[in-house]
Amino acid sequence: MSDLINRKYDLLIKGGHVIDPANGIDEIMDVAVCGKTIAAVGKNIPEDTAGMVADAAGLYVTPGIIDIHAHVYPLLPTPEKSLVTVDPEAHLFLSGVTTAVDCGTTGIRDFVDFKQSVIDQCPVRILSLINIAQDGMVYMPSEQNIREFTPEICAEYVKAYPDVLVGIKTAHYWTGKPFDELHPPWASVDAARKAGELAGVPVFYDFAPTGSERTYEEMVMSRMRPGDFHTHVYAQHIPTLDENGKVFDYMWKARERGVLFDLGHGGGSFWYRNAVRCMEQGFYPDTISTDLHMHNIYKAVFSMIYCMSKVLCMGMPLAEVIDRSTRLPAKYIGRPELGTLTAGACADIAVIEQLTGKFGYTDNGNTRIDGDKRLQCVMTVRQGKVAYDLNGMTMPLWNEAGPEYWDRPCRVNGDMYRLEGAK
Repeated sequence: MSDLINRKYDLLIKGGHVIDPANGIDEIMDVAVCGKTIAAVGKNIPEDTAGMVADAAGLYVTPGIIDIHAHVYPLLPTPEKSLVTVDPEAHLFLSGVTTAVDCGTTGIRDFVDFKQSVIDQCPVRILSLINIAQDGMVYMPSEQNIREFTPEICAEYVKAYPDVLVGIKTAHYWTGKPFDELHPPWASVDAARKAGELAGVPVFYDFAPTGSERTYEEMVMSRMRPGDFHTHVYAQHIPTLDENGKVFDYMWKARERGVLFDLGHGGGSFWYRNAVRCMEQGFYPDTISTDLHMHNIYKAVFSMIYCMSKVLCMGMPLAEVIDRSTRLPAKYIGRPELGTLTAGACADIAVIEQLTGKFGYTDNGNTRIDGDKRLQCVMTVRQGKVAYDLNGMTMPLWNEAGPEYWDRPCRVNGDMYRLEGAK
């Protein structure tokens, strides 16, 4: 009975290297969980105070990872519905992702169904952007029709669902085609910006410059507001570098005025010829994200932890990689209570192993870099519950298990029964 009285924590993650940028922690510490919240972060928390202890020696312990650009609203693979989205529970927990932002898959026509069928049901925390086009990416021709852009209604949706909707999305509008009366150059961009202004939330721009009528410099220097995101910053069509391979001055100036640049890897939007040279000059992405969907999950993207590993091997320090995958995305979408191990915060935690060896990382141009590091998530905790435990860190050895292991009833074909005399 005294042991039970001493156990004030449900879970203790012991002896890991804690990286919690929100609190300036980058050292070996223990993390204790009680119920759904972080109870304490400190040194030498006694093991007998917790009902479950996970030995994290040699591992990194971070806030739950936030993928700020993913697609998780289920779509059928029809000609009109070309984006087949991932199953969040099946794919995200394995990367330590406890929060994903669906990046404008739905517009106003399908958002309520998305909320009811996915957001409200999913064990992964799902936040969302709402697409400026009424059908969003569910029926992608909607993104080309200016009559489908409804900034006032989008803003009202954000106000009606402030706990879930964190921004506006514009994407794929009239790329590589001549403009006309029905397709003005900035129609989608301007409509999305208006919606963001009306709702008081950031806008994510998936943008393709088209000649002198729609330039990237004008986009980041004039059209975007401070706090707005350009996603896919290292895509092949984004002019980040001048003829000498130097980052354009306007990129630095745009960042100074508060424009944010998201990695947004995707199936075609990450090229080393841009990313490596930008990062060598210190132009890092403000946030790391996947743009994950079923068309890229088995190609160059694979997962959030793989993208983080890729950026790590491109020279970004590990603490910066974690910051751009936890605290900073939470801050930029107005959810500072996420991406932190602060006592009292939701107990969303990732435990990560850094492997050493020879690893290859591909881009969307079918080229490769080699690195000597790879991050691997070994445990994910969501709201205090262990959602993923690769190595059984929270489980006893079989021959040291308690009586409940030896006297557990069997289930066969849905029926429960007990084996008499089983040892």
